[in-house]
Amino acid sequence: MKPWADRYAGKFDDGWDAYRERVFERAKEKGWIPPDAELTERHPTMTAWDDIPDDEKPFQRRLMEVAAGYAEHCDVQVGRLFDELDRLGYRENTLVFYIWGDNGSSGEGQNGTISELLAQNGIPTTTAQHIAALDELGGLDVLGSPKTDNMYHAGWAWAGSTPYKGMKLLASHLGGTRNPMVVRWPARITPDRTPRTQFLHCNDLVPTFYELLGITPPRTVNGIPQDPIDGAGFARTFVDRDAPAGKLTQYFEVMGSRAIYHDGWMASAFGPRAPWLPGLPGGIRDWSPDDDTWELYNLDEDWTQNRDLAEQYPEKLAQMREIFAIEAAKNNALPIGGGLWVAAIHPEQRITTPYTSWDFTGDVTRMPEFCAPALGNKNNRVCIEVTFPERAHGVLYALGANGGGLTCFADDGYLCYEYNLFILMRTKMRSASRVAPGHHLVEVVTKYAETRPGGPLNVLMSVDGQSVGETVVPVSAPLLFTANDCLDIGTCLGSPVSLDYFDRAPFPFDGSIDRMTVEYT
Repeated sequence: MKPWADRYAGKFDDGWDAYRERVFERAKEKGWIPPDAELTERHPTMTAWDDIPDDEKPFQRRLMEVAAGYAEHCDVQVGRLFDELDRLGYRENTLVFYIWGDNGSSGEGQNGTISELLAQNGIPTTTAQHIAALDELGGLDVLGSPKTDNMYHAGWAWAGSTPYKGMKLLASHLGGTRNPMVVRWPARITPDRTPRTQFLHCNDLVPTFYELLGITPPRTVNGIPQDPIDGAGFARTFVDRDAPAGKLTQYFEVMGSRAIYHDGWMASAFGPRAPWLPGLPGGIRDWSPDDDTWELYNLDEDWTQNRDLAEQYPEKLAQMREIFAIEAAKNNALPIGGGLWVAAIHPEQRITTPYTSWDFTGDVTRMPEFCAPALGNKNNRVCIEVTFPERAHGVLYALGANGGGLTCFADDGYLCYEYNLFILMRTKMRSASRVAPGHHLVEVVTKYAETRPGGPLNVLMSVDGQSVGETVVPVSAPLLFTANDCLDIGTCLGSPVSLDYFDRAPFPFDGSIDRMTVEYT
């Protein structure tokens, strides 16, 4: 990623406030936003660029350079796909919907991070800690490499959602929900650079497909009644830029942040938390959606939700709130804020496997972390029946990835363990002597020293019942290590959990594993 990021060196040196103003003016010049659109202000709790310490600004700039390089790299790959469609002769009659993003820009990097899942786990850190850990890995050039899981500062996410308020995880404002979309179909659509302004939602895509293909969606499939389709087709807008979209009402909600769109108006409730602020807000356990303040906007006249009309039109706001209540109930979005219960308040109750014990053969790989034993935040015992060769090396098991995880492995005959707390803290132990060649029973026992989310762990390692290592993990991962990596036995097929075998990955075990059992204790 470094060559791509280097293309943007110096492009963001003046920070997110200045960048946002430049983007706003350029978007107007290009006609992407209305000429009378107003630039919304930065939220008072979001850090201004001028308030970032000078010694931290190179780190923050490079995070954005990496993000920009990644965006261009992704776009180039999409271009290659289009080129191949053209080469194969499929250009004219291939319908393409290209949506840039899945929400607004993500503020989950909060103050800028080298390991994204720190935020989801609610572990407080300082930027100085990230920079220090990054320096140990090789400095700024390591950002965007397989050794980090970086995410830019939320200030860049706010700038990336110009001209709107908010960002991803805020369903209340368009900065958290609106994305650009390009439609290409040479056989039926004449290229037109004039943006369409109809209010669309991703649930409008499927009915548009059905409409274009002449398909009537089935009411039942294999005897099972199908849910009604929520969206409305918008194919008419391909040829008529002023045609109505067909969308009258759409609700939005995520973890208590919510909004309702209806016939050109939008009512918004910010919700209990700002995604750019680390940790849980004070009073979150006593928060009630009934106490939230609602805002009201006329999107036909106020493209960016800059002028709150709630006090001016209280009856309209009451009507919009009633529509939201109906839509939320109809779409199973109640109770409002329910998503906070696990993600923010009770991570120990996250959806996980119902099992409490496992019996694995020695060749199990790529078991998603969501389904695998929670070795990093449950009291557990791992027992491995294994044959060691002379000076054995290789992974016995690994859960997670370079951005966070744990692993037990052999290195030059020594038995090793590492708990990688999101790159910032690595707890390691290593047997004092080599494990003799032959068949052995390796055990790793993990137990909370303090039973609470994120509490310290006592980890004991033994061979044939004899202790060979003991350590304390000061802080554990309350929720999970990764959103997309796995448990591997006998190898580490994902990104390597430990730097000790990073250059030797996947570092397969050179002995044999007959059996590995895991039991919650």
